[in-house]
Amino acid sequence: MDSLPEMSGYLLRENAPLQARNTFGVPATADLLAEVRSLEGLQQLLDAPFVQGLPMLVLGEGSNLLLVGRVPGLVLSLGLPGLKVIDEDAGRVRVLAEAGERWDDLVRWSVGRGLHGLENMALIPGSVGACPIQNIGAYGADVSQTLAWVEAWDLDTRRLRRLDRTECAFGYRDSRFKRESGRWIILRVAFDLQREAPLRLDYPGVREELAVIGVDPPRPLHVAEAISRIRARKLPLPALLGNAGSFFKNPEIPGARIEAMLERHPGMPNWPAAEGQVKLSAGWLIEQAGWRGFREGDAGVAEQHALVLVNHGRADGAQILELARRIAASVRERFGVDLEPEPRLVGASW
Repeated sequence: MDSLPEMSGYLLRENAPLQARNTFGVPATADLLAEVRSLEGLQQLLDAPFVQGLPMLVLGEGSNLLLVGRVPGLVLSLGLPGLKVIDEDAGRVRVLAEAGERWDDLVRWSVGRGLHGLENMALIPGSVGACPIQNIGAYGADVSQTLAWVEAWDLDTRRLRRLDRTECAFGYRDSRFKRESGRWIILRVAFDLQREAPLRLDYPGVREELAVIGVDPPRPLHVAEAISRIRARKLPLPALLGNAGSFFKNPEIPGARIEAMLERHPGMPNWPAAEGQVKLSAGWLIEQAGWRGFREGDAGVAEQHALVLVNHGRADGAQILELARRIAASVRERFGVDLEPEPRLVGASW
């Protein structure tokens, strides 16, 4: 790794290793890595002649991507932490989180103050800046339900823009930022959290875990703790076993197909989705196809959950991607259902 002279507001490195900067722990190298420490530093960097025309990857904690080989151009790391209340009234508290803040730190900060809205998304790895891109979610909640606005640098118009929830065009694990990849650099996100609101407790296992904790009635803090316990049992921790969480989205099929599928596969989990679609469990499909616990070399599928692809130590991104393609092909052959990856693929296409 070669360090370049430090500039005001950012630090540059050439040939920078990224293995410690992605939760899969796969080896990769950035042509150029920029660690940005302020908005002014970002503007200086983007105005620099050597940046013009370079492909750019904005990297948070590397929790929702798979790096395949060398990363060309510029990798941008935003070291901008911070949390604060910017507005409140009797029922609502608007919280501003900087892009570099860890997502779970935001969740813990909010439930520690008794605020409702983020508790079901405890223990999701990653940074706040990454959360709107994927519209992250878990246990019956997603980011779009509480997000008020996103402030982002628009590389097309070269100006700072504030986009409200509607302008973000959120979908299932999707957003405008994901569809317009390469245009936006998210700098901060505002959330509207509630002092009192109904808790989301109907996702399987949540009420049972709260009963084990022994609280009645529960508060957001207790829900976050219950879900953290469930996740810790079901999903391997990236610090111990490289992974990016759920690797595949839950697929959707036309509602007209579900009756015939249930005749062939009784017990197949399913639930209604938008516009007459039915959502299926990707984890169930993969497990039924026999992949849970599979390992080939150091690329594998978690023992705890078939939806999680893992790196046992020395797998590279290409090996994990090849395994993912084999899994998807087997599910397509057995069930006639196409799977799509949830993490962003960098250096390869699906």
